[in-house]
Amino acid sequence: MSAQPAIRVLFASSEVFPLIKTGGLADVSYALPKALHALGLDVRVLLPAYSSVKAQLSWVKTDIKIPLFSFLHQAPATILEARLPDSDVPLYLLDCPMLYQREGGPYQDGMGNDWADNALRFGLLSKAAALFGEHQFDFKPDIIHCNDWQTGLTPAYLHYSPRSQAKTLISLHNVAYQGVFGSEVMGLLELPPASFGMYGLEYYGLVSFLKAGIYYSNWITTVSPTYALEIQTPTFGYGLAGLLAGRKQQLTGILNGIDDHWNPHTDPYLAQNYDFSDQLKQDKFANKKALCDRVGLSAEINTPLIGLIGRLTYQKGIDLILPVLDQILAEKVQVVLLGSGDKGMEQQLQALASRYPQQLRVTLGYDESLAHQIEAGADLFLMPSRFEPCGLNQLYSMRYGTLPIVRHTGGLADTVTDVTPCHLDAGSANGFVFAEETPEALLQTVRRALVLYRCPELWHTLQRHGMQRDLTWTGRAAEYLSLYQQVKGDDFSGSSI
Repeated sequence: MSAQPAIRVLFASSEVFPLIKTGGLADVSYALPKALHALGLDVRVLLPAYSSVKAQLSWVKTDIKIPLFSFLHQAPATILEARLPDSDVPLYLLDCPMLYQREGGPYQDGMGNDWADNALRFGLLSKAAALFGEHQFDFKPDIIHCNDWQTGLTPAYLHYSPRSQAKTLISLHNVAYQGVFGSEVMGLLELPPASFGMYGLEYYGLVSFLKAGIYYSNWITTVSPTYALEIQTPTFGYGLAGLLAGRKQQLTGILNGIDDHWNPHTDPYLAQNYDFSDQLKQDKFANKKALCDRVGLSAEINTPLIGLIGRLTYQKGIDLILPVLDQILAEKVQVVLLGSGDKGMEQQLQALASRYPQQLRVTLGYDESLAHQIEAGADLFLMPSRFEPCGLNQLYSMRYGTLPIVRHTGGLADTVTDVTPCHLDAGSANGFVFAEETPEALLQTVRRALVLYRCPELWHTLQRHGMQRDLTWTGRAAEYLSLYQQVKGDDFSGSSI
C-alpha cells in the first residue's frame, strides 16, 4: 500500500510570535504550526504583511495575486513568501500596503483606537484564505484553520463559493472579541445579501465576523475542554451561546501547549538555567535575585515572591486583587507585576507601589525578557481570571517551578489541580485554586499557599508535579491531526441550525 499524502493545512492568523503579538493567539500561531510540521503535515501560515513584520523577515514576491474588494479600485494585493522564524514552516504574507503598511499595532493605532477600516483589513485576510481554499494557487490545502474573528469570514466566503475545495475549522481563542461592525460593511465585503440574516452574519442588526466563522465552519475548536462548555452558557457565550450550543456536536476543546521558548533549562533570559533537581531552590533564588536586582527590590531566600503578568482588565480579575493587596503585602511577601490596561487600575497599582517600595514593583507595558525573569524568579504566580479560555502563564509557571494561584474557570480549571489531601496522594496537586469571584476568596487562597511555602519538602513535591508534566505542543498537535483527519473525511458542510 502506498503512503497516504500528508494533510495540507493553511493556518490563517492575524498575529504570529515573534513577528507580531498582542496576546496568546500569537504564541499558538507560532508553536502549533511548528508542532504540526514536525508530525509530517504540510502546514503553511497566512499572516498580513504589517510594516513591522516585513522589516523583520527576508521574503520574496510570488505571482499569487489577491483581488481587492472592487470598490477600492486598486491593484491586487500580492503574496510574499518567507519562513516562520527558527523553523521550516512556510509563511505567506498578504501584502496590501494601503491596509497593512502603517504605524501602530495590528488592530489599533498608536493612541489605542481601533483602525476604522478593520472590517476591510481582516475581510481581505479572510478572502485571501478562502481563495487558497478554492485551490486557485499551487498550494491546495485540505483544511483552512481559521483563528478568531479576524479570519472568521473565510468559512462564509467558501460556503458561498461554487469552487470551494477545502474544509474549514475555526479556533476560538476568546469569544469576548467578536469583530462586530455596522451593517454598511456588507456592501463592501462582497458576500451575498442572503448571508446577512439570523442564520448567517447578522448579529442584532450588525455584522459579526466571529458569528460567521462559527456558523459556516465545518468544525469549531476552542482552547480548553472547560471553556468549550462555558461558552455554551449566557455568562461566557457573549450573545453566541445559543449558536454554540446548537453546534456542540462539532465543538471540541483542545488545550494549548507551550513552546520550547519557555523552558527554564535553556531560557536565554535567565540568570541561571535550571531543571528539577536537588538544586532547584538555589537555582530559583539566583533568578529571584536577578529579578529583584532588575526591578529594585532586595531579594531574600525565605521571602516569598508573587509574580503577575497580564492585561490589567476586569477579565483578568485585577479588581479582585486591588481591595486585598494591602493584606497580601502584610504577609511579608514581595510582588512583581508586569502589564497594562485599564488606566484606573494602573494608577491604583502605581499608588500602592509608592506606599510599599520595599515590597511591590509595577512595570507598565510588556517586556518579553522581564516576563521570563518573573516566571523564573517568582515562587507563586497570581492569575485570578474571571474567565480564561486556556491561559498560558499558568503553564509557563508550572514548567518554571512557580506554583500558580488561579480561579476555577476555563483552561485554568483544566490545568491547575488544587492542593488537597486526595490530590497530593494522587500526585496531581500542582497549584492553588479558588472558585468564588471575591477578593476574600483570593486572599484566603494566597494565605493557604504561603502556609505551604514554609513546608520545603511539600513545596518541592508540588514543584515536581508541575515541572515534570508534559506541557508541550506535541500531544496537542496530535489531537489536531486526528481532528483534521475527521474533518477532511466528513461530509458535514456548515451549520444546520
